[in-house]
Amino acid sequence: MENMEKTVARGLLSIRAVFLRPEEPFTWASGIKSPIYCDNRLILTAPAVRDAVENAVADTIRREYPEAEVLMGTATAGIAHAAIAGHILGLPMGYVRSGAKDHGRQNRIEGRLEPGQKVVVVEDLISTGGSVIEAAEALREAGADVLGVVSIFTYGMQKGLERLAAARLRNVSLTNFDAVVQTAAEENYIQPEDVARLMAFRDDPSDESWIQGGKA
Repeated sequence: MENMEKTVARGLLSIRAVFLRPEEPFTWASGIKSPIYCDNRLILTAPAVRDAVENAVADTIRREYPEAEVLMGTATAGIAHAAIAGHILGLPMGYVRSGAKDHGRQNRIEGRLEPGQKVVVVEDLISTGGSVIEAAEALREAGADVLGVVSIFTYGMQKGLERLAAARLRNVSLTNFDAVVQTAAEENYIQPEDVARLMAFRDDPSDESWIQGGKA
């Protein structure tokens, strides 16, 4: 039976939620050239892949965080996934805004959260880990016991791993960059010789030598 990482990777590739284009790199907001573009919002518009992903999120929470009492999505992409997984598991959910509202009660955390409740954060994508760490910190400040994170996809970049470790935040991803690249090569989305280039990008995104096949 195929493992979850490859099953989810195949689904994301099939709907182009993850799109690999090493010959014509995308440019991130930071200016970094990237061979990969990820838009997990597309999962919501593809029912078969959505069912597989959301059940995998729920199964991962059951397995990795059986004490979970509340799910909290990250704004905005994690909200729908937290809601669907919460429905499957019969758990309450809410979400964490990127910043406090400037009106009303000025909430940053939406949904009921009692001090001491055990929370799992649901995130769609982790690169450097900044947004999910901020969400976890806001939840901890509100008195939550943050058990960890379940994300759909992670790049597995060293900077992100180090930041999560420093924040004492455990992340379990359904799939990752390595699994997507391997599956993409097997399914002929990319050429076999592209694998080494893509892994070089993963190891050091600021080094653009991968664009020339890893040659400076």
